[in-house]
Amino acid sequence: MSVSRCVTASTDPISISSKPGLEPETGDPDPTSLVVVSFYKFADFPDHAGFRKPLKKLCEELRVSGGIILAQEGINGSICGTREAVESVLAFIQSDDRLKGLRQIESPVSPEEEALHHGHTSSSPLAAGEDAPFRWDHVRVKLKKEIVSLGMPTVSPIEKVGKYVKPREWNALISDPDTVVIDVRNNYETRIGKFKGAVDPLTTAFREFPSWVDDQFKLDETASEQSKQEIEDSNEITNEEAETSKENMPKRVAMYCTGGIRCEKASSFLLSKGFKEVYHLEGGILKYLEEVPKTESLWEGECFVFDKRVSVEHGLAQGTFKLCYGCKQPVSDADMEALEWEYGVTCPHCYSSKSVEEKERARARQRQFETWGIIGGPDKGRRPASSTPDDNEKRNDTQLSRSV
Repeated sequence: MSVSRCVTASTDPISISSKPGLEPETGDPDPTSLVVVSFYKFADFPDHAGFRKPLKKLCEELRVSGGIILAQEGINGSICGTREAVESVLAFIQSDDRLKGLRQIESPVSPEEEALHHGHTSSSPLAAGEDAPFRWDHVRVKLKKEIVSLGMPTVSPIEKVGKYVKPREWNALISDPDTVVIDVRNNYETRIGKFKGAVDPLTTAFREFPSWVDDQFKLDETASEQSKQEIEDSNEITNEEAETSKENMPKRVAMYCTGGIRCEKASSFLLSKGFKEVYHLEGGILKYLEEVPKTESLWEGECFVFDKRVSVEHGLAQGTFKLCYGCKQPVSDADMEALEWEYGVTCPHCYSSKSVEEKERARARQRQFETWGIIGGPDKGRRPASSTPDDNEKRNDTQLSRSV
């Protein structure tokens, strides 16, 4: 098969849209229907802090919910609202030339998500506003050091990134025996599904990926030897160590993640380490599951997603997994039959790691939610405002009696 070499990130990005409606030529969809759009763009964005207030204000005015991260390296977010409102927010973001060409994926909206978007319902899960973007009165626009945390500021997808591979071309690439396929996600994601034959780094956080690469391909040992040799100023042995490093590297690497953003940084990291042929799945697993029929698919299991669906299958249909609100990990029907399962508190994957105090705090939060329908009670943890002079007098009397 023909495999192209890696290219720089200066190549014009391709806008990805999982569903029609975000592109003018696809027709005139209902502007009042709800949509969920995830997006990101790596860009040189040193003045990102000044973008926060106007963006948050616009989302609140248009009742667009979700979470957005702004950093010096770009923007990353997932928002929910009417199609018209979401398109307005995306247009505002791309009014900054540095953020044009957002990579975006549209996901289906379930009836539960639609109910949540219009306010908490009696079936709303614990901490709904914190782990998914589906409350119109709750939009988070945060400033961070990175839009996806690798912990290595020198790694920049703006400068160089691996070659994008279309979902329809992915099977041929990963079926080649000279290709090493790496899952860039974390262990709680990979345990419910991955591509056939993929290497699982078993990381608990993306920040662990660089260390795993060094250990897996012995790059840390080579780098250490090279450093020693530089001190002795011997170019011959340094070159020998460099050749050893190349021998440890696979001929070709293909990586994938949920929506594509982690692969951007992972591919940039591998290129900085000297890997020559680095590829990643354009649009991530979600785009693959949408475009590639199940009969032709090399995907096994379900794909974990960071919203109320928890997991999806081919065609982006909602999967079978639920969420443990104690650890935010996916749980199966079998997990919920285990003795370690306690709704809103623990599951078999986190029971042994939580202290008695942590479990009791989780039970208290769950009781609050069951009683009031929201964490923190009707005042959401805020001190209730005094409505009458009598209330103030009673409060003063209480404070006086305590002081006495």
